[in-house]
Amino acid sequence: MRHEIIIAGLEDIDAAAGRFLQETENSRIIAFYAPMGAGKTTFTSAICRRLGVRDDAVSSPTFSIVNEYRTAEGESIFHFDFYRINKTEEAYDIGFFDYIDSGSLCLIEWPENIEEILPEETLKVRIQVNPLDNSRTVSWED
Repeated sequence: MRHEIIIAGLEDIDAAAGRFLQETENSRIIAFYAPMGAGKTTFTSAICRRLGVRDDAVSSPTFSIVNEYRTAEGESIFHFDFYRINKTEEAYDIGFFDYIDSGSLCLIEWPENIEEILPEETLKVRIQVNPLDNSRTVSWED
């Protein structure tokens, strides 16, 4: 079944993140596919806010590759950015599977760069920019 959420503007992003979390509540590994500037980090930040992570705690892990955040309940969220990964082995070097196997929510940007090692249960989400109005479409299939 195909799911789709339209985000008309930044004022709608928190509500969209809440709906996304409701519709994907059983997914622990979520990979975001989108071009540069489409809003992967912005949407990830909104998801984290909805889970009670301090707004100033969320940032793109472009250089660190992974950031850990804590929800309001003290649960870990791991946020990955594989933009700078050149070889899959680099994901192994950071202990990728330790994070993935932790049972914590894992949010992955630029999963294309580690596609061959993503677990089968990874929820693959697409974010598209709609050129007519700059809205975003978040879509996935289950």
